Amino acid sequence: MTIPDEPPLRIGTAGWTIPASFRQAFSAQGTELERYASVFGAVEINTSFHRPHRTKTYQRWAASVPEAFRFAVKMPRQISHDRRLVGATPLLDMFLSEIAGLGDRLGPLLLQLPPSLAFNPATDLRFFSDLRARLEGAAVCEPRHATWFTPEAGALLAEFRIGRVAAHPAVAPLASTPGGWPGLAYCRLHGEPRVYHSSYDDAMIGVVIASLTPHPEGWCIFDNTASGAATGNALTALSIAESGPHVIVGPLPRETQKGRPSG
Repeated sequence: MTIPDEPPLRIGTAGWTIPASFRQAFSAQGTELERYASVFGAVEINTSFHRPHRTKTYQRWAASVPEAFRFAVKMPRQISHDRRLVGATPLLDMFLSEIAGLGDRLGPLLLQLPPSLAFNPATDLRFFSDLRARLEGAAVCEPRHATWFTPEAGALLAEFRIGRVAAHPAVAPLASTPGGWPGLAYCRLHGEPRVYHSSYDDAMIGVVIASLTPHPEGWCIFDNTASGAATGNALTALSIAESGPHVIVGPLPRETQKGRPSG
């Protein structure tokens, strides 16, 4: 299978832990990350939200994956939840210096906002200006307050080339659809009815994949990892998406992908 240089659709999970029930779908050799990257072409690093990682750690992770693999990285909670985007420039500089270790394996930065953080044009303009002064690459924002799902908020995100995450379950009527900058559609599936635990059925996964494929670039990340459902759902998403020409599945030949659990 030929992997395009810039695939429009990437599928993965939050973190690269492989549950025992799905291990037969992955390479038997290498570290957990290397085995994960034998099937998936992307992953979302969530641990960066809770604690910093050294640049050398990011360098080691980048060296463990194929050239076409990409890491999305979640911004620290100190920026989003503690400072609430105010006076966070030193923290942002530190974070960006750490993740520089990923080099060209770096994908979008993910900014997840606390549910209580309302849209504030002055504060948000200042933060995104600071971010764009330091970052040329992709970035997405997952707001969780109703005031972010307005034309004004969407226009500000678009101005700074920030995609608004499509999240499920949705916290507002528009929260389940991508917004902001249209060049990147990023979907995070947290699990429903039990967040972080519940699995999605094949029909729902098919709807999500179909919604992402028209975009210049799409990311589908399963965050329902607490019960291991994310891995099975992501494998199903790959099976659905492989019928089209615009998905990166990793370096394995197509025939080795058969017989995966459907979740």
